[in-house]
Amino acid sequence: MAKQKPSLLKVHLPIQGYGLAVVSVGVALGTGLLLQRYSFHGVESLLFLFAIALTVWFGGSGPAVLAVALSSLAFNYFFTEPFYSLYIGTSELPYYFAFILFAILLTWFSTVRRRVERELLQSRDELQSEVAERTQQANLLNLTHDTIFVRDTSDIITYWNRGAQELYGWTAEQALGKHSHQLMQTEFPISIDEVHAQLLRAGRWEGELRKTKADGSRVVVASRWSLRRDERGHAVAILETNNDVSDRKRREEEIRKLNDELRKRTTDLEATNRELEAFAYSVSHDLRAPIRHIVGYTELLQKNSSSALDEKSQRYMMTILESAKKMGTLIDDLLAFSRIGRAETRATTVNLDLLVKEALGEVQQDTNGRNIAWNVGALPELYGDRSMLRLALVNLISNAVKFTRTRPRAEIEIGCLEKNKDEVVVFIRDNGVGFDMKYVDKLFGVFRRLHSTQAFEGTGIGLATVHRIIHRHGGRVWAEGLVDSGATFFLAVPSHRS
Repeated sequence: MAKQKPSLLKVHLPIQGYGLAVVSVGVALGTGLLLQRYSFHGVESLLFLFAIALTVWFGGSGPAVLAVALSSLAFNYFFTEPFYSLYIGTSELPYYFAFILFAILLTWFSTVRRRVERELLQSRDELQSEVAERTQQANLLNLTHDTIFVRDTSDIITYWNRGAQELYGWTAEQALGKHSHQLMQTEFPISIDEVHAQLLRAGRWEGELRKTKADGSRVVVASRWSLRRDERGHAVAILETNNDVSDRKRREEEIRKLNDELRKRTTDLEATNRELEAFAYSVSHDLRAPIRHIVGYTELLQKNSSSALDEKSQRYMMTILESAKKMGTLIDDLLAFSRIGRAETRATTVNLDLLVKEALGEVQQDTNGRNIAWNVGALPELYGDRSMLRLALVNLISNAVKFTRTRPRAEIEIGCLEKNKDEVVVFIRDNGVGFDMKYVDKLFGVFRRLHSTQAFEGTGIGLATVHRIIHRHGGRVWAEGLVDSGATFFLAVPSHRS
């Protein structure tokens, strides 16, 4: 039943309008006749026009047409000669048509005015609704702590939320009506004309800006602009949101300075290393000649004068000869170590199985008469400099052979850990004398030895050479061991070109 009431109301309203037309014309007619009886003439037309205007205003255009028709007939019948007849005399015809025309104009004017008033009321309601909606949206924007403000196309601030007040320090009363860029002394990364051109073209713009707060401090913000257009496509406002990125920019600047300093130190260190390598090469090269002379002349002296020397003198001569040869070996190792630092790597795909076989063949002369159990597993291919990797394997295998010398049965295993997609990890494990893990950081240094030269020969450069080779390949090398329980050395080398 409740749903039928609006339809009933719509039916009743037109009926009421037409009833109003009949009643208003009737009242005007009665009043005119009454006034005519008391000798008041010439007011009847005004009464009918008033009835028509009343009907138009409250009843609408349909009832107004009825009121015009009724008023014309009543005016003709009761107030136009000959009276009480619908006939219109020639002398009264202009007056009658003037009345009708005026009535029609009044009806049209009233109808137009009523429509305009209705549209104005509708526009007012829509405006009030939009104002309420915008007010609600502004209140919602004011709840956020994000910096949001709006300005017109002349950059005059028209909205300023609480987040903007918290960041910049100005209240809404202080900011509204001010020129945005002048108030905050905005610094742009590009010209303002380019920013506006991009904003008009794309409807948005993003960039980092430097602005000034109310207390005079500077702040860097990540700024986003959105352009609002009206129904005709004309730009009317710009919404700007800002996020404070001052701390991030400060950290980026600190990182940049640290990187610059690191690059400078790296450059200085590389230059120092090159100087040290050149110095080592020069010294080693210059020492080789006198060492060769010492060895050569000592051997000649031993050959030509051995019969004239007693046993003690011959022992002295052997000590000189052995020391000179050891010095020559040390110099050769130093030169090889220096060359690795300066040599250019020629990386290719390397077959590890074949490389290990070559390395085993090279150390074979040191295993004569030894009881060594070799266990070589399947090895994959990797990417690197073949000659350098071969030297690293020779040094590690020789190391395992040397430090298992005291074992009646040496066990040396060469294998590969489970391969991942980035690197190949090769290990050489032995059951030799091992080492104390608290000294593991000394293993790969130049001239660093964990055992005496009397127990095990060597110059202390082999493992340093291995470390330098693997480092030049962008890999890693490390070791694990226990005293008198063997040691394991690991090489991790990238499996493909980086």
